[in-house]
Order: sequence, then C-alpha cells, then structure tokens
Amino acid sequence: MKYAGAFRRVAKDLVLRITDSSYRHQRAELARLRSLPRYKATVTNLIGIPLEIVDAYSFLGMYHEICEQQIYRFQARTEEPFIIDGGANIGLSILYLKELYPRSEIIGFEPDEKIFSVLERNVQRSGYENIKLLRRALWTRQTTLGFVSEGSWAGRLARTEEHAGQVVQTARLRDYLNRPVDFLKLDIEGAETEVLADCADLLGRVENLFVEYHSFGDEPQSIHTLLSVMQGAGFRVHVRASTGSPQPFLFRALNLGMDNQLCVYAFRAEQNVAAGPRLCE
Repeated sequence: MKYAGAFRRVAKDLVLRITDSSYRHQRAELARLRSLPRYKATVTNLIGIPLEIVDAYSFLGMYHEICEQQIYRFQARTEEPFIIDGGANIGLSILYLKELYPRSEIIGFEPDEKIFSVLERNVQRSGYENIKLLRRALWTRQTTLGFVSEGSWAGRLARTEEHAGQVVQTARLRDYLNRPVDFLKLDIEGAETEVLADCADLLGRVENLFVEYHSFGDEPQSIHTLLSVMQGAGFRVHVRASTGSPQPFLFRALNLGMDNQLCVYAFRAEQNVAAGPRLCE
C-alpha cells in the first residue's frame, strides 16, 4: 500500500473540512496568506488573536516551526521561568512562550526599526504582562553598528562589504546573564558565535539554549567554535538542519548569502526526555 498514508491524510482533511468549522477557517486563512505577495503587511488571526505581520511568506515559515512543530518547547523547572529572546522579530516566539508559561518573565531583543514597531503592537495587543522589549541588536559590546534590513525575518548586523540601511544600538548579552536563565533563544543572523563566545564563562547559568547557526558561503565557518563554547559550558547538543541542500557534494544553494543554517539545541545532560521511535525499522 504505497499510497495508503497519503490517502489517509486526504480523507482526514476532507472529513475535517466538512465537520470542523475552525479547521475550515484555518485552512482558508493559510490559503489567503499563501496567496499574498512578499512583504505585503496584513493582520491574521491564525493563532487565535489578531497578529500584525509584515510578510506572509516568512510568517508562514515561523508559524510552521514555532506553532506547529513547537521547536522552542522546553520543560522549565518553575512556573515562572526567565526567558531571553534574541531576535524576537514580530513576536510570534514570545507569544508562543507566554502561552506555554503565562507567568514567565521575558526579555526580547529586536533591532530592526520597522519590525520592532510591529513587535511592540503585537505584544501590547496580546495582553500578556512581564515582557520587556528592547530595540537592540545583541553583540559583544554596547555600541552602534550598521544594520541591513531584509524586510521580514532576516535583518542582520552589516558585514564589512554591505551597505547599512540603518544604524542600530547594540546590547551585550553577558550583561543579562547575571541570574539563572531557563531558556535562551538566539536567532541573530550570523552574530551568534561571537555573542556566545563573549559570554562563555556565564553560560553555566543557562538551562536551555537554542541557537540558529548561520553559515555565510563566502566566510569561514564557525560551527566548531560554537559547539566548543557549548561543550565548555557543560551542554549536550542536538543539531538539525534548518535549511540546506540535499546534495551538498554536488550543489550548495545560497539563501541570502548563506549556504547552510542549523538549529542547535543545547541542554543539560541530566535532563530526562521521552525516548522517540527508532528510525529505519
């Protein structure tokens, strides 16, 4: 029955479309968002509350990872975890983490001027409390640096040869690691290795760490440094590809100058997790 799984999925979708009005609404809203051109702002209620977005394509990618796959889900040791969100974008990750832990304390960093304004409105509209938002880029020191805005989810500190459309203030991550951190998320478009190396001696205060590693095709890779910093802080890691090429020996596609992006999960070895299914059996 080569196609049995596909048939079951189609049948389930058809039944839900007939019997479940919320499912029909969700599918219709997903179809509407997919039809929008890049960088067209709109408001969606896909997560149950009105959410302002700047680009449907990037939002759908974030929605799939954050809300459907729940890539930031973690088990806190308290009902009031302290969370740092580096690269908060429009706030979907913050809203997800607040849904997960309503009594959490969250600090969110987002340097892009336009995106930050949307982030502020989304957080304010949500009604959640104990969220502090800073329009800062995380870096190794407090200063001002050039910033390249992509318009959705890929704004970054300008590299040497790039024209910076904005100048942003930066914050030093280690200044915020003066207390235990239950979850630290870094999706900062290429600055992650330098930022983590700068606070390597304080990472012992972090219980769960997520880093999206960005490999630029024309620069030396630093994944070995990133993993070494994590190992030195006593973490065990799990790595999976965020984007990449299925046949990298033959062809390595570039996405905004990057030839690879990796999701790196770092956690304490003593954490207990449920065993997953065995593969290839």
